[in-house]
Amino acid sequence: MFNDIGPLELVTLVILAVLVFGPDKLPKVIQDVMRTVRKIREFSESAKQDIRQELGPEFKDFEFEDLNPKTFIRKQLDNDDLGLKELRNGFDLKKEMAEVTDAVHGRDAEPSAASGSSGPRVDMTKKPDDRPPFDADAT
Repeated sequence: MFNDIGPLELVTLVILAVLVFGPDKLPKVIQDVMRTVRKIREFSESAKQDIRQELGPEFKDFEFEDLNPKTFIRKQLDNDDLGLKELRNGFDLKKEMAEVTDAVHGRDAEPSAASGSSGPRVDMTKKPDDRPPFDADAT
């Protein structure tokens, strides 16, 4: 939970707590905070158990961490039932971005058979003067 707090920040928090609550009340405040955190964790765990019981045996391997989109996608990409590895390996983002960059700068990119783009290429060499005529009534 506090993996990103450094030692200097921790010392600052302790000094601030002593100044705000005083050395006499600080142990009682720490006990109250820990009791509250413990109750919240117990409530969370009981809610998770209730949800698992309500879902039934079909969802026995359900993990609440899977509700995080990043975790869910990472888990699905590792699972090859859907054939996503083949799709992921067939898509080269660097190559696609290089082709777009070349098209924007007007350079001719080397056509490759693996690019999968057999459609017409967009002519990016048009000058800004090739705009359609302005129609005041249309605006």
